[in-house]
Amino acid sequence: MTAPGQGPGQATAPEQASPPAPGQGFAAELKGAVTPRAALLVIAVLLLQLGFITSYVGALHHPTPHELSIAVVAPPQVAPKLVEGLESVPDEAVKAVTAPDAATATEQLKDQKIYAALVVNPASTEDVLLVANARGPSAARAAESIVTGLEKSQGRTVKVEDVVPLAKGDANGLSSFYLVIGWCVGGYLVASILGVSAGAKPANANRAVIRLGTLALYSVAAGIGGAIIVQSVLDALPGSFWGLSAVGALVVFSVGAVTMALQCLFDIIGIGIAVLLFVVLGNPSAGGVFPPPMMPTFWRAIGAWFPNGAGTDAARSIAYFGGSGLAVPLVVLLVWAAVGVAVTFAAVLRRPGHLTRTLTTD
Repeated sequence: MTAPGQGPGQATAPEQASPPAPGQGFAAELKGAVTPRAALLVIAVLLLQLGFITSYVGALHHPTPHELSIAVVAPPQVAPKLVEGLESVPDEAVKAVTAPDAATATEQLKDQKIYAALVVNPASTEDVLLVANARGPSAARAAESIVTGLEKSQGRTVKVEDVVPLAKGDANGLSSFYLVIGWCVGGYLVASILGVSAGAKPANANRAVIRLGTLALYSVAAGIGGAIIVQSVLDALPGSFWGLSAVGALVVFSVGAVTMALQCLFDIIGIGIAVLLFVVLGNPSAGGVFPPPMMPTFWRAIGAWFPNGAGTDAARSIAYFGGSGLAVPLVVLLVWAAVGVAVTFAAVLRRPGHLTRTLTTD
């Protein structure tokens, strides 16, 4: 409706705030400006912020090894003593196993079954420690420190040999982690934008298909774009371009689909829950800055089951390990994606409006 004195094309004047009732003053203004819903949202943001600090600092402030897998390659009369020595490191820092020869230990490193291998040379006082920096430089350094101490106590020295080195453009081994974090950010942001611009819950099943289809197209573009940047532009990661692109598309879609589902269930609060899952919990536990054996128990336990951790494991496997150990991360990503799609459709089909239209049509 047009206000008096306005033409049809003229904008309506902004609403004027009602003056507070006599005797109320600032208290009335405060009550009108900050609604209970707004206050609850502010408190929720504060809790997310404190959770962010707790999670990141808790996961990353004091990396110490826990059950770091180290294989021992040594003559039968020597191996048990070395295994016992490694297992005696305090706080269950090492999980020691034996390997029949250096070639087998090297294959186990490349298959991501162990983090290091001590190869004893009976004809010399110098032994060799095989590591894979591509799986995490901090784990390799921890293994070197532990083995060096053990060897020194026995009057021996150790030489470190890196059998799976990092790429020249990936000096700290963080490229796969940050690539996946970027994909995760895109996933929950695009789902949030779709929800904010067109309603948290799709109006019907067709709209849900369109929204998920848009997310799928975005995911493919994001996967390819991320792979182009880290390989062709920055030369940060080796490996299969299309393999990385496919992992990226799956990461973006799984995060986006779950964010969309959370919005269907909880409206705008769903975005906050997505931030809790993928930023507060998923990022620090993903095994990027420190691999799982170097993190505290809680983050070590949950990391591989979030898209962040599964995506980082998958990207690292494609880049450095020829796809070994790829099955579990892919299954994790597919499960998150399937749950997101299923919950979205379930929420849409249970809308009162949808049921009414269905009954009327029937």
